[in-house]
Amino acid sequence: MRQYIFRRILISILVLFGVSLMLYCIVRLMPADYVTNITAGNPNITAEMESRMREVYGLDKGILEGYISWVGDAIRGDFGTSFIYKVPVVDVIKKYIPITFSLAVIALFFEILLAVPLGILAARKQYSRSDYLIVTIAIIGISLPSFLFAAILKRIFAVGLGVLPLSGMVNARAAYEGFARIMDIGKHLILPVTVFVLTGVGGLLRYTRTNMLEVLNADYVRTARAKGLPERKVIGKHAFRNTMIPIVTLVGGMIPGLFGGAVITEGIFALEGLGNISLNAVNNGDIPFLMGFNMFIAVLTLLGTLVADILYAVVDPRVRYN
Repeated sequence: MRQYIFRRILISILVLFGVSLMLYCIVRLMPADYVTNITAGNPNITAEMESRMREVYGLDKGILEGYISWVGDAIRGDFGTSFIYKVPVVDVIKKYIPITFSLAVIALFFEILLAVPLGILAARKQYSRSDYLIVTIAIIGISLPSFLFAAILKRIFAVGLGVLPLSGMVNARAAYEGFARIMDIGKHLILPVTVFVLTGVGGLLRYTRTNMLEVLNADYVRTARAKGLPERKVIGKHAFRNTMIPIVTLVGGMIPGLFGGAVITEGIFALEGLGNISLNAVNNGDIPFLMGFNMFIAVLTLLGTLVADILYAVVDPRVRYN
């Protein structure tokens, strides 16, 4: 196991270098950079002043030269200073990550809580009304764009009924403290979490249903039923345990996806999280922050994959790492 984890970490480091190079090239090839955005339309900015600003922000270097300089600093833990916020990128991420992380963890919890039982139910009652209803809900969740679903929820519950806040993190008209403030924040997170869950649960639900159908048709499940075992034990002990292997793989990659999806959802609900900040960074060409945020997502993806691989041995005793 130790040798396996060590090899995977070495491979992950190589992958990170490749990902960082591609990301840096993409970011540097954007149509407009930070200096262009802040100097456009200002007649007082001369060509010499613009050239000096590019030098100050490190945009005067070529892509390869700039990448070598960036990766050298990144290895030492320095991801640069955000052009917009004028503070180190690491500090910006630390400041805004709690909101996005809370959204991601809560959404992932409810997605698993809904998708796994509903997927098993749909597989057990294949071609029944329950199966058709569950699959329909899953397809709607997969097909419905998050920005459209968010607009519908805001129109119904915030504007129409007025029972939930329209946007933001706290009520600006009330200075809540302690538990009341926590409840106020929780109330503001209901709609964003709902968007995350209902637009993301469909994929996991269908995946669970498909794999459960394959397992339920296996010979060992029919044998277990023929022996007279209760259906609850057949499903819980024999069928579901083997269904967990592909589910673990999918769940391992869901957290980075939730962080990526936060870019749209947080912008719609005006939440001060990494997603909304990243969208602002894209609009303003904040290269250091974009590189830091994207590398953070890349590390999360690799960690999720590694954890999923290790958990195979937990859900399936036959798996051994040599």
